[in-house]
Amino acid sequence: MPKQIGRSIKQVDLRAAKPIPKKADPELLTKEHQVWRAAVLRLAGHRCQAIENGKRCAVAAPSRLFADHIIERKDGDPFDVRNGQCLCGMHHSLKTADERAKRMAIRY
Repeated sequence: MPKQIGRSIKQVDLRAAKPIPKKADPELLTKEHQVWRAAVLRLAGHRCQAIENGKRCAVAAPSRLFADHIIERKDGDPFDVRNGQCLCGMHHSLKTADERAKRMAIRY
């Protein structure tokens, strides 16, 4: 029987690896942004504004809701409530992924 060589590469237990701590964008912590966020949620009736199959999403407070910029902050007025929409977590994630894919397509 041939002699086996032991593992030369150590395995890393990824369950013990700690994720990089998230850092909030400083602009999102300003009083001006907090006022904008409250206004966007209030105007939406604290209910997700996404439309699917002709119906408005039923997710509402107390579920977590996001005040989302329709046109990204860097491309428009970040504190104009007309540029805001209230989205639930799922719809915010879908929009974010879609916008990221569009930006990546433009790059390449």
